[in-house]
Formats: sequence, C-alpha cells, structure tokens
Amino acid sequence: MTTTVRSLWWAAVTDGEPPFGTAHLRIYYPARAAGTDAERLTGVLPPDPDGAPFPVVVFCSGVNVGQDSYRVFAADLAAAGFVVVTFDRVAELFGGQVGLTPGVDLDAARPDAYGTRPTCPAIATVLEAVTEVDLLKGMLDLDRVALGGHSAGGTVVLQSARFVPGVRACFAWGTHTMVATMLGWPAGTVLPAQADCPVLLGVGTRDGVIMGSSDRYGEDGGAGHDPVSRTFHEALGGAGDLLAVVPGANHFLIAEPADPTAARAFLDLDPGTDPGAARRAYTDLVVSFLRAHLRGDEVTPEADPALVELRRR
Repeated sequence: MTTTVRSLWWAAVTDGEPPFGTAHLRIYYPARAAGTDAERLTGVLPPDPDGAPFPVVVFCSGVNVGQDSYRVFAADLAAAGFVVVTFDRVAELFGGQVGLTPGVDLDAARPDAYGTRPTCPAIATVLEAVTEVDLLKGMLDLDRVALGGHSAGGTVVLQSARFVPGVRACFAWGTHTMVATMLGWPAGTVLPAQADCPVLLGVGTRDGVIMGSSDRYGEDGGAGHDPVSRTFHEALGGAGDLLAVVPGANHFLIAEPADPTAARAFLDLDPGTDPGAARRAYTDLVVSFLRAHLRGDEVTPEADPALVELRRR
C-alpha cells in the first residue's frame, strides 16, 4: 500500500541578528486522510497513527541550495515511516556574504575549539521547534533521531551529531570533514567526526564540486584528492559505518532538480549514469540504514552492486 506523505511549514528562531536569525522549516510526515470537512477546506491531513511515534530525521541543505531541491528525497524518506525536517536559513556565510546556510559557528571549527561544541547550533533548535507543532504532538519519537545532510550540510552534521540528544544515525551525500586552511588548520587536515553513532557516507565518482574545491584545503585537486574516502577511513571509526560510492553520480544527485542559478552547480560534472536510478539506489540504501538504526528492524543495508559500491569496515 502506498503511503500518503504530506508536509507543513513552521519557523524557528536560531542564532543570528534579525532578520538573519529565522529558519523556515518544511516537515514531511506519513498521513492518513479521514475525509473530514476540515481536511477539504484546509488541505491539512493528520498523521497516520500506524507506526507512531515516528523517528525524526533533520536534514541540512548544502550552501545556497534551497530545501525544495530535496523535496522528492525527503518525501521518499517520510514514506518509509519517518518525520523528515528540512529548513532554509538566510544568514552570513563568510567574508560578508549572505546566503542559504544551515549555519556554521566558524569559531567552533578552529583548532582551539573543535570538538567542544557543535559547529551547527541550529540543528538542535530546529529539532526542538518541531515539537511545538500541534498536529505532530504525540507523534514524534525524539529518542530516535537521525541527522542527514548534503555537501556542507552533511559536514556540519558530522561535526555536530554527538551534541544533539537522541541521535542514533547520520547520513550524508557529497560530504567530508577535510577542513579549510583559512580556519588555521594545516593543509589536508581531516577532522575527526563528532558522531558517536553509525554513519553512512555517499559520494559519486563524478563529483565536480569536491574536485573544484581542493584549493580550500591546500590540495591540488589531482587524482589523490579524495576527502570523502579519507573521511570514512580517518574521521570515522564505528563498526556500523558505511561508504556508498555511486559510479557516474555527481555532487547534486539528491537535489532534484539542481538549481543552475545558485550554489556551485556550475562546477559539477555531467552524470555518467542514469540519475533517477542512482538516486533511487542511494535513497533505498538510506531508508534501509535508518530502519536498521532507528526502528531496530534488523534490516541489513544492502545495495545493487551494479549501481552502488558499498564499502564496510
């Protein structure tokens, strides 16, 4: 039976001077229509009580990538029995620039402070804000939380997870913890992840954005620049950690569609595989991973070897 997924909007006040302190949330949830007049007039459907309380997934977007780019991905996760939260937050990036960002406490990423607090304090605030939504009260299991992210959104997830209560799993696409030299770290430094839970990293072999960003980290971008694999081997250490390499996929695989007017999609390489099939394979893997670690379904994450090379410890 097909699960009905609905979404609603909310807001949260995060750190930052007004007007740059507001996060606009979109919350996806499994729903069940009751056929009431209220539903017909408002378009609001109640959560499906079957499967409740639902584990919660907070997803952090890449810089200057709008949350609607992840709508299909988020809805697919919600259809699998999770409440999924994405958010847009306009704030200062760096060097006086302003854009969409999950928010980064740059001082928390410097050598004298890294590991003492989250680099993305907005995550806990967004999670708390979801509990204020009347429609979802009694439907959320905040002891079973996952954090996910894309690109820099995934980086701050890996740098912040252990500071957020209830987090049992993390996943990310096109993400690593190699750190910019501008923050005072030596060239090529891979920071240890701040996650004490299983982590699923995903990356495509045609990720032009990661290739085009190597000079931030004091590297030349040649064949040896592989910060995602280095993150898997050097920054993580859990027995349940997984690295999913998708041949032919690019950086914006899970953003559907990628927005050519913002972010750095112009750096990306054309996909060398069917994006729909690759996206479906990665999504299925994330669903299986979350069911195993949030629902305890004893589902072993697997992947079609023709679409995904899955590396384990």
